[in-house]
Amino acid sequence: MPTITCARCGLLRDQQLIQLFKNDIGQRAFETICADCWGEWLKHQQALINHYSLNLREPKAKEFLFQQMEQFLFTSAPQS
Repeated sequence: MPTITCARCGLLRDQQLIQLFKNDIGQRAFETICADCWGEWLKHQQALINHYSLNLREPKAKEFLFQQMEQFLFTSAPQS
């Protein structure tokens, strides 16, 4: 498995196995975010979906999640 220096945690870790989102932020996350931090995002994403009762068929809900992903992965401090 390839390793990367993660843009979020700064550690040399395993890269994600696949790119889940075929857009710019998905590409950026795949190339620069480690599998561990991606797992943290997935947990946080699920909490957001549940808290806000998001319907992922709605474009506004998807847009909100992508904004949250950007903030969580690329601007917030790593959680330890």
